[in-house]
Amino acid sequence: MLTLIARDLRIGWASGGIVNAVAFFLLVTILFPFAVGPDTVLLARIGGGVIWAAALLAALMPVERLVGPDLDSGVIDQLAVRGVSLSAVAAAKIVAHWLGFGPPLMLAAVLAAGLLGLPAATLAAVELGLLIGTPGLAALAVATSALVTGLRGAGSVAGLVMLPLAVPLLIFGAGSIEGGMGALKLLGAVSLLLLAGAPFVAAAAMRAGME
Repeated sequence: MLTLIARDLRIGWASGGIVNAVAFFLLVTILFPFAVGPDTVLLARIGGGVIWAAALLAALMPVERLVGPDLDSGVIDQLAVRGVSLSAVAAAKIVAHWLGFGPPLMLAAVLAAGLLGLPAATLAAVELGLLIGTPGLAALAVATSALVTGLRGAGSVAGLVMLPLAVPLLIFGAGSIEGGMGALKLLGAVSLLLLAGAPFVAAAAMRAGME
């Protein structure tokens, strides 16, 4: 499993997907103040929600490349022939995807907070929420990638599938900034639910794609 995680991380860095996701995240947060104006009070009030929305869109960017290339090249078939559980493969991809975009996104959120004028307490709440919620985003991204692999216009379909399912993470993540422990617990529950179910959903989708 560690080999699979390291392999997916190398591919993510080599393809530029991780760098592109973080760059997109920063671009959204940089452009947002230009759209709403230089009102520092307004930016500080809505900045946490902006960071969460940008994080969701950044997690969606590499969805097409998470499972599809391995199915097309026969890597998944070879692993299945060797007796590796497809749910374990999906779990390894979830861990690798989170390691690739979660910590870098949390570091980029510090820069985004400076651009949006967020106070330290708000930044701390945002970082805690991202730490809890981004594993759920990674799980949802891998499951979505497996579900849309092989479909025409997979990128557009992935957005239609993933974005509605990610709404609870977005709501509770943004709500945890001011909602306290109650919203954080709900965010954690949703994230754990996605982490528990996504490997099996992705495994079923990969099995169907191999037939």
